[in-house]
Amino acid sequence: IFAVNYIFLIKFILHLFSACSINKNCDSCVPHAKCLWCFATNNCTDYPVTWLLPPASLCPLSQARWGVCWLNFEALIIALAVVAGTILISISVCCCCCCCRSRRSGPDRDEERFARRREEIRQRAEERKVERQSKHDEIRRKYGLMGDSDHPYSKFENE
Repeated sequence: IFAVNYIFLIKFILHLFSACSINKNCDSCVPHAKCLWCFATNNCTDYPVTWLLPPASLCPLSQARWGVCWLNFEALIIALAVVAGTILISISVCCCCCCCRSRRSGPDRDEERFARRREEIRQRAEERKVERQSKHDEIRRKYGLMGDSDHPYSKFENE
């Protein structure tokens, strides 16, 4: 029991005199990622890792420094929000541009397909027209309505 209490006491003392609490100014405190400097209390404390931002009971955001002494948490939050917003807007614009390009190319493909279909229809109509014309010419030749004299039933002309 004494050994367990002794280990607990050592952990408690080490926690009280952690690496952060021995720093006496901001410049020596903030280079350590686990330390937070508070200008309101002028002390260096362990960063509360269970919270994303340090709670106001530990230090007000405008007075808290982490990483560098010249940037408080309020400015850090605003700067990160602006950067994140800019990145999201850029990604959105890129996605919209890509979608618009694919939409613009879609009608081109449709127009190509319709032009090909129109050309096929025109060719079939032309083939039917030639076929009809040949049938009509055959009927005209049969009944002597053609002007050429290469068939036996041509019209007689009075001279």
